[in-house]
Amino acid sequence: MDQNTPGIHAGRLKAEQYPANFCDAHPTLTRTQALVEAERCYYCFDAPCITACPTGIDVPSFIQRIAQDNIRGAAEAILSANPLGGMCARVCPTEVLCEQSCVRNGCGEAKPVEIGRLQRYATDSFFANHNAAPLFTRAADSGRRVAVVGAGPAGLAAAHGLARLGHAVTLFDANAKLGGLNEYGLATYKTPDNFAQQEVDWLLSIGGITVKTEQMLGRELELAQLTADFDAVFLGLGLAGVNALNLPVAACDGLRPAVDFIAELRQSDPAAVAVGRQVVVIGGGMTAVDAAVQSKLLGAREVTMVYRRGVEALSASGHEQDWASKNGVVMRCWAAPLEVLCEAGQVSGVRFAVTEEQGDRLIETGEQFSLAADMVLTAIGQSFAADLPNIALKGGRIETDADGRVPLHPKLWAGGDCRYGGRDLTVEAVEHGKQAAVSIDAFLRS
Repeated sequence: MDQNTPGIHAGRLKAEQYPANFCDAHPTLTRTQALVEAERCYYCFDAPCITACPTGIDVPSFIQRIAQDNIRGAAEAILSANPLGGMCARVCPTEVLCEQSCVRNGCGEAKPVEIGRLQRYATDSFFANHNAAPLFTRAADSGRRVAVVGAGPAGLAAAHGLARLGHAVTLFDANAKLGGLNEYGLATYKTPDNFAQQEVDWLLSIGGITVKTEQMLGRELELAQLTADFDAVFLGLGLAGVNALNLPVAACDGLRPAVDFIAELRQSDPAAVAVGRQVVVIGGGMTAVDAAVQSKLLGAREVTMVYRRGVEALSASGHEQDWASKNGVVMRCWAAPLEVLCEAGQVSGVRFAVTEEQGDRLIETGEQFSLAADMVLTAIGQSFAADLPNIALKGGRIETDADGRVPLHPKLWAGGDCRYGGRDLTVEAVEHGKQAAVSIDAFLRS
């Protein structure tokens, strides 16, 4: 079987190609590379890169410690501010956050300090030393019990922060593994070697956290019972719903959400994951890029990403767009799906309308075209799916104050993608969890 075999099949590549295709896409810096890069930092006073980091990592401090070959100190500076600093170093859009704010950008230099890669070097080096003494210890037991529902970035950060403060935390998650999108929603080549679980193990090593998996709110768990049983409850539920195409689609094989495809890849041997010969990915965000690139790496002959607006409106960063292009993904903009075409119960293509902007409106021009496909992956966003009686939603998500507290519910906090007003970034979800832990602690001690 090869790239020219029609239909959806696993094993399109030779066995030796899979490890190469799904290994670490951007390996960590060597010690020499890290020391050289660290020396490029000006160690600014009142550094703008700190302000640009949603978790407020003291960037000059950790980079200076790398320059001094003090890896433990660098990791402590990072993980004190961001307990998921290892994963964030892999997936954060640093080019539009801390690195965009680097003062070297205004000095006529070719590039800013590679903050993200230095952060990864420090955290990877620390985690590789399995015998390292713990960075943090728990405060004295407070006698208070907190439920954290959802073990994604927000829930993990909240649980770790609360445990450090001495509270007993019970961490519930609907899946078999902790980590949320870090475990199930990121491209395999971004987090190889089971890094997501390695980071979870480190977070849990603080102690004081009891884990209960395969526990879903609305199924095994009820919010009213949790608020009765615990002194406080934090909701880090993420966005479990998948936005539909909102088109009449006949039942046919080959049409599936991109998030399901990515999750299957993360939990399986890539050689066992089926992919089409001609794949169309509908969407313009990071999930679309991850699905498109991995389709190509699995052996698809043609992969096309289609987005309804122009390149400048893509939510995937410039780095992600370049990565897709380098891996042979074709980008088609200004096209909105009209119909998923099926033949004999199998996807055969997608019909699109050509679009353009008219003032503030996106309109169809009347021109249409079709792309042949035997597999169509939809990546047009996710939505909040939990049923929460008596909880006010805004924009389809949980409304909270700045500390994550839910109005009119004195024992309830929320954070991460399920909280209204965020940017759906891992690093921001971590900050939500941190803020909520501090707020919950103040509430419990008052």
